[in-house]
Amino acid sequence: MSTLISRLRPLVVALGTGLAVALTGTAGAVAQEDFKQIELSDSLVASFIAAQKDYEPLAKKLIDAGEKLDDGLSKELDDVAKKHGFADFANFEDVGANITLVLEGYDRESGTFSDPKALMQKELEEIKADASIPANDKKEILKDLEQEIAAVPQLQYPSNVDVVKKHLKEIEALLPDEADDGEDT
Repeated sequence: MSTLISRLRPLVVALGTGLAVALTGTAGAVAQEDFKQIELSDSLVASFIAAQKDYEPLAKKLIDAGEKLDDGLSKELDDVAKKHGFADFANFEDVGANITLVLEGYDRESGTFSDPKALMQKELEEIKADASIPANDKKEILKDLEQEIAAVPQLQYPSNVDVVKKHLKEIEALLPDEADDGEDT
């Protein structure tokens, strides 16, 4: 299954600490009310990528902290963000979340972007039609997927797709092999 929310956590951790840091806590971090969409620029994405090396030493601390960041770790995160031209760590998080949203709808084979919500809706219909999934499992999967669909925001800045495409090789270099193909099994 390849849904936005279920794939975000491993994806963000895989994108180096930057996206892990960018979407700390739970997958609910991309819920519409918590997700600040911004218009990406080449310089924002390049700075985001460049920051990965400096965030790498903080990865374990961040993952261990979960949603409870202490003042010291918060300061370290802000300092790295500022070093790379971001106003603060929250600004850095916004860039990572916007990159992730584009990646979720981007088909690397065709080079096209489709709305992640539409892709998830298509997946929902496929699961409904799949007779090989046991009824109890299907019920749970559908319930989870419907909640995820409700939480996924629409892409507000279509120009973000082109910006992310320009930096795709650099971004994919940060991803593990399992996320590169865009499919979970």
